[in-house]
Amino acid sequence: MNVVDWQAIYGLWLRDTKRFLRTPSRIVGSLAMPLLFLVFMGFGFQGAAIPGLPEDVDYLQYLVPGIVGFTMLFGASFAGLSILADQEVGFLKEILVAPVSRTSIVLGRIAGGSTTALVQALLILLLSIPLGFAPVSLLSVPLAVVFLALLAITFVGFGIALASQFSDSEGFGLIVQFVIFPLFFLSGALYPLEGLPSSVRYLAYANPLTYGVDGLRAVLVGTSSFSVLVDLGALGFSSVVMVAIGASLFERVEAV
Repeated sequence: MNVVDWQAIYGLWLRDTKRFLRTPSRIVGSLAMPLLFLVFMGFGFQGAAIPGLPEDVDYLQYLVPGIVGFTMLFGASFAGLSILADQEVGFLKEILVAPVSRTSIVLGRIAGGSTTALVQALLILLLSIPLGFAPVSLLSVPLAVVFLALLAITFVGFGIALASQFSDSEGFGLIVQFVIFPLFFLSGALYPLEGLPSSVRYLAYANPLTYGVDGLRAVLVGTSSFSVLVDLGALGFSSVVMVAIGASLFERVEAV
């Protein structure tokens, strides 16, 4: 048995992608909350004096990369839910007993979850343009996609690791929501981290989403707290670690 079976990875990616694209309600539902944050906060705090906000950057411009990062966090983390859904209908048992390595299954789920989360984030970025957002250059969009892909891999890995520890979707959903919002508020998505107390700021520096949002802001808006290389390095490291943890925990899932 090959450790990496590309045909199995492609099959799982295709299944997750088709399931997402064939359920318009899921697409609309995944965009509703980020869009509400974007509209109400973007226009509600327009012109407000926010400590640490660069003088030459409009708040909506500042906010959009944060909301795009939040969309990616939300969509990717809930990718683990599809594993539990497959467990309930018996599909997970079928792929676990198939002559395919667990590594290939994890990579297939990461590819599928990352693709659907990436589509959601790009739709939010597209919808922000009629609201007044304008990237500094269209050439920066491909680099933004790189940041989004690394964010997706990190948090799909996180979702798989978490889903491997649960047998019911209700408990998984509660824990994910309990984790997602602190990560969101501690990422600099809504306000500059420079305004936070130093002890809280250190927690933010340990948050992978911080580097994803900062990197998106660097390439789309032209302002950031860290250099692009630091953001890419931190996200690359977190994606490798989370995939390794997710694969390790998924190895222990029993085909019952």
